[in-house]
Amino acid sequence: MSNFSATSAAKACAAACANIAFIKYWGNRDHRINLPSNGSISMNLAMLKTVTHVEFDKGFTSDELIINDVLVTGPGLFRMQRFLDQVRRIAEVQWYARVYSQNNFPMSAGLASSASGYAALSLASTKALNLHLNDRELSSLARLGSGSAARSIPGGFVEWYASETHEGSFAASFADPDYWDLVDVIVIVQDAAKETASSQGHVLADTSPIQPVRTKGASGRLAVCRQAILERDFSAFSEVVELDSMLMHAAMMTSTPALIYWEPVTLQIIKSVKKWRGEGLQVCSTIDAGANVHLLCLTKDVPEIQELVRKIPGVLSLIISQAGGPAQIIEKAP
Repeated sequence: MSNFSATSAAKACAAACANIAFIKYWGNRDHRINLPSNGSISMNLAMLKTVTHVEFDKGFTSDELIINDVLVTGPGLFRMQRFLDQVRRIAEVQWYARVYSQNNFPMSAGLASSASGYAALSLASTKALNLHLNDRELSSLARLGSGSAARSIPGGFVEWYASETHEGSFAASFADPDYWDLVDVIVIVQDAAKETASSQGHVLADTSPIQPVRTKGASGRLAVCRQAILERDFSAFSEVVELDSMLMHAAMMTSTPALIYWEPVTLQIIKSVKKWRGEGLQVCSTIDAGANVHLLCLTKDVPEIQELVRKIPGVLSLIISQAGGPAQIIEKAP
């Protein structure tokens, strides 16, 4: 519970990393509170961050949201308001808030900006209202804003547990960021917002005949992926990661309506990665809900992979990221 005692205003600032899922989250057993259809495994990305400043004031007459210096209205604002209503309910505070958020990477392009955004908002808003939530409770709270935000609360290599209850569905670290020298070479082929947001796609997941098969086999893939990371077994890791990514996109492409996020260059990169791995290069690909491709490799192979990828027409830019830490409070607002 909160022992909130501010008389006029309360504020805090937090930073959180985006994450890349190795075993994917797609579809919910309860859309209202984002209870996932299956568990997932991810890695936080140190170079993809959201910094969010939250200020509650009894004099404010409405909530306000500014992202990357742009005032947000409509569905984006309503989504944040619903989330803050949950925080206010827990804290037993009715004050409105002003939220200022900055991302250092493209939004709504399949790079998990909602994950880092709601993880940072969860930590900053609860800190401002003097709520003392443990990591498990904070992860479950972040999930209410964006399912994958649950995974951006803890650091490093993370598993998000599926559950029938709100309290049971949270994410926790099972390996620190420096446990394995794994790097994500993010290939940007599209930096504009995608046509169908992930939140809409999750609702469509159960219309795919592939979704039941995908979710049924998820526990087995989770076990293989977790063990591969703990044993630093890149061969087993690459096999399960690419399989799981393809299963998710197969479910997307066979939903009603069909969701086809890939661009021609996306497919070209996927095929190139398989060729490179066949030639002995340790690299694999995975794709979230978008056209951009994540190439996973070890640090020693990054220069070669960069050189190869830059030769592919249609590649706009690269972001290189190692594993990142947990969401953190920042003392000074941006």
